Amino acid sequence: MGLRFLRFFYISIFFFCLQNFSQVTLPIYQDYLSDNVYLIHSSAAGIGNSSKLRMTVRQQWADVPDAPALQTLSFHSKFREESNAGYGFIVFNDKNGYHSQKGLQGTYTYHLPLSDANFFEQFSFGLSFTFVQNQSDQRSFGNDDVAAIIQSTSYYNSDFSIAYHREGFSSYFTVKNLLLTAKNNLNIQEPLDLKNYILSAGYYYGKNNFIQLEPSIMIQMKKSMGQTIADFNLKAYKNLSKTQIWAAISYRKGFDKNPIDNFQFISPIIGFNYDKFMFSYTYTKQMNDIVLTNSGFHQVSMGINLWTRKPRGAACPNINSSFSL
Repeated sequence: MGLRFLRFFYISIFFFCLQNFSQVTLPIYQDYLSDNVYLIHSSAAGIGNSSKLRMTVRQQWADVPDAPALQTLSFHSKFREESNAGYGFIVFNDKNGYHSQKGLQGTYTYHLPLSDANFFEQFSFGLSFTFVQNQSDQRSFGNDDVAAIIQSTSYYNSDFSIAYHREGFSSYFTVKNLLLTAKNNLNIQEPLDLKNYILSAGYYYGKNNFIQLEPSIMIQMKKSMGQTIADFNLKAYKNLSKTQIWAAISYRKGFDKNPIDNFQFISPIIGFNYDKFMFSYTYTKQMNDIVLTNSGFHQVSMGINLWTRKPRGAACPNINSSFSL
């Protein structure tokens, strides 16, 4: 009787969380530091001098069964070399225990140049629409009180993003979850607003130095949850013939009304670009006093730059790919 009650209790908690917080679309990790800003900011689609195809595989807590796992495949480009308009697509599969979500995102962007070819300055605007299918696999619950079925629901989402670049300075502002709300169990007349406001800024410098540096910061603000998340990053680059090697360190901290949710992560990242190919590895370590396991999170990103054009004045690496083809 006691065991059955505990199972029912945990399943009830699971569905409560699923109903209220599962619709967060694509999770936000440190992927953007692996030359994949488009995963977070729609306005980055087609923003540089290359069309970019990227794939990311992420696994949390490798020694824990059914631990969270994420796979993404993205592509973005300009419509034509002389065009100011761009587009992009993201396909993702996000699995966490019995719950999973698969999605397809499409993006349209417009880039407004503010300078000539020798000096880079630009405004960018992006709008994305996403279709997501949520799925809950109850076949493995092992409880007679729960039907052994797969429940599936779908929904649409949208993001709006703007960007401003000037030489080595880059900045983005994105509003995610424009179309999403969730049930508020404390006030059923006023649903929860799930919008996530994201502000990023960075500066790339030292082009003629032995090593180039790019410090950056990203802040997420989730008003309805009273949560603020900040990433503090530093990335270093070194060019060697047709190879660019780079390394980064990212520190993420949560600032929440509930001290329990004030998590901390440290993520060292290493990667390289060879000709038109790129590869990176990210390891994320939890720094909280209480953690589920010490195994950490592992992430691999790889990609290829296509149809690379002439570099566009002095600009950050997200604008100018390492090498022109």
